[in-house]
Formats: sequence, structure tokens, C-alpha cells
Amino acid sequence: MLAAQGTLTINAAFLQEIKEENRELRQLLNNCGTALAAEGRTPAEPKRIVELLTKLRDQLAMHFALEEAYGYFDDAAHVTPQLSDRALKLRDEHGDLFLHLGGIVDRAEHMLYHEQPEMRLVNIAEEFTQFQSRFQDHEAQETELVVQVLHDETGCGD
Repeated sequence: MLAAQGTLTINAAFLQEIKEENRELRQLLNNCGTALAAEGRTPAEPKRIVELLTKLRDQLAMHFALEEAYGYFDDAAHVTPQLSDRALKLRDEHGDLFLHLGGIVDRAEHMLYHEQPEMRLVNIAEEFTQFQSRFQDHEAQETELVVQVLHDETGCGD
């Protein structure tokens, strides 16, 4: 059986851009989590929460677009069938994660404009915590994939 081979090209300028973009994404994730955490204190105003969640959604869209356009997936998908399967699964998760966050933003907007008065901030916070956990797991799996590809390319195997 023939195994496809590929390389992972790293553009230093792109890597720096992604690094900066990731910093902003992590900061927005943190800000949203902080604003939604009411632990013994007054949570942020619903309008501020909607603004933060909207910024996060937009930043997440850019993050996924950059990954899909420049990086890890196209090259990783041509290395081995196992890595290809993992890469395709991770790329497919982008849509699900984006829709999950988009749903949270929609529900927060409905809450803000009293279209769903039964929706409470605590529900938004719980959903956001679930999203954040899923996203962090996804990012960790992407990092593992990139490390594996680099490992295979450099022949650092046993």
C-alpha cells in the first residue's frame, strides 16, 4: 500500500500573525468567561456580554479561516491516513464549534432584547462554559496533530 507523503510548511510571518491572533482570541475567551462568572459578585451587564460574545464569534471565524486557508490541515491531510482522518475530523469541528458559539450569541441577544425573558444569564454562562471546554479540547487536539506531523517529518520516531 502506498502512503501519501507531505510536508508542513511553516511561514514565520504567518506563525507570528496566528500567535498574535491567538492571543486576542484567548483574551476574548477569558473576558467572556469573567463577564459571565457571577460567583458572588454582580455579573456584567447583558449588553456588555453580548458585545464580548459577538467579538469572540467574529474572532473565532477569523481563527478558523486562517487555519483552514494557510495551514495545518491541507498539509497534514496528505501525510498518512491516520493523520488525514484526524485532520479532517478537526477541520469538520470548526463548523460545529462556530455554530455552537453563534447559538450562544443569538440566545444572549434574545435575552438582551427580552425576546426570551425566560433565558437567564446563568443559562448563557453554562452554555459558554461548555463551548469553552469543547474549544480548548479542540485546540489541544490540533496542537497534538501539528506536533505529530512535525515529528514524522523530522524523523524523530523510534
